[in-house]
Amino acid sequence: MDNKETKKDEKKEIKKETKEVKKEHKIKIDKEKEELKRKNTELNDKVLRISAEMQNMKRRYDEEIARIYKYDGEEVIKQLLSVVDNFERAILMDDEDLTDELSKFLSGFKMIYTNLVNILNAKGVKEIECQGLEFDPTKMQAVLTDKIDSIEPNYVIEVLQKGYTYNEKVIRPAMVKVNE
Repeated sequence: MDNKETKKDEKKEIKKETKEVKKEHKIKIDKEKEELKRKNTELNDKVLRISAEMQNMKRRYDEEIARIYKYDGEEVIKQLLSVVDNFERAILMDDEDLTDELSKFLSGFKMIYTNLVNILNAKGVKEIECQGLEFDPTKMQAVLTDKIDSIEPNYVIEVLQKGYTYNEKVIRPAMVKVNE
């Protein structure tokens, strides 16, 4: 019986050891599962952050492209404004004493000027209205001041050079004389 008891004890011992090994193995597997879940969560968070960053980059890129298209041609328009100024100066020379030839020549200037202004207006170029309005440093540049009692202080007395906006952006501020 001693032999039987020893075998029983050995079996019990083996069962006990097997249970402990299984238990340790289960604990190890549970730890690995938790580690994999944590890593999975980290990777998901990283993917979400990268995705959000990519969306932000695309949005900024689209905004920059839209801004470039909106103000495309700004430099050419700035150069054309000096041509418009010269046409206006030439038209101001209109005088009743002009000969027929000069009068026809001046009327041609007026037509060219009108066409040029219409084209600029169609492209979003607008003249900044200043005369008689309160001085606005975001749209005007005060180059002279004067003191006239009949006009409110800080109001535009005279426009010396017209200012223009291009799609609501000031591309040339108006040069004005302001009442002190």
